Amino acid sequence: MVMLLAMIGPSCSNAQFLKKVSKALNTATNSDFTESEAVEGIKEALIKGTGESVNLVSALDGYFGNPEIKIPFPPDAKNAESKLRSVGLGKQVDKAILSINRAAEDAAKEAKPIFVAAISGLTIQDAIGIVRGKENAATQYLQRTTSPELKLKFQPVIKNSLDKVEATKYWTDLINTYNKIPLVQKINPDLAAYVTDQAIAGLFVMIAKEELKIRKDPLARTTELLKKVFGN
Repeated sequence: MVMLLAMIGPSCSNAQFLKKVSKALNTATNSDFTESEAVEGIKEALIKGTGESVNLVSALDGYFGNPEIKIPFPPDAKNAESKLRSVGLGKQVDKAILSINRAAEDAAKEAKPIFVAAISGLTIQDAIGIVRGKENAATQYLQRTTSPELKLKFQPVIKNSLDKVEATKYWTDLINTYNKIPLVQKINPDLAAYVTDQAIAGLFVMIAKEELKIRKDPLARTTELLKKVFGN
């Protein structure tokens, strides 16, 4: 509460806050919730949504078993994938794809503290914008505020995870085999950068789903505060 008061400032009373919100929304005075409830409600929703999303994607088959976010071969290696399958290396290709997704699952848990830090910096304006915004307003807020740090933190973790689950070895062996095939254009995609980008994109897909649940499904509003801010 001390942090909230510091953000709000001593001169911003509940009445002033609600008047500002009402003016911005061009509606009558809104007395459904106070400024602290708005901020705490959206923080609670974000923590719930991001936490559940991270838990989902970091579980076994969180990426690999979900067609929406499963990470395929890099686009610039698609020709290599087709060629390798055509020469009888389909099992090795499948093993590489599985290991890439395992690396993403292994690294995803690192996202939690990054999201918590971003959520802690939520302002009143952010909160009201999210509560009254589009169905993916919270997801967009998190993308704006966390994507650079997620990429910075994820990439070394992804690299370690790729090594840990032997994805780097499978990938290197396959690409080296492909590059030895006569007349093919040699490739060497940056696997860690690619998997990092795909892992982050997949995580936000799941966060958007969790946000939509809270907005659309009353049963997903598991606390009184979420019910009050987002409606019963």
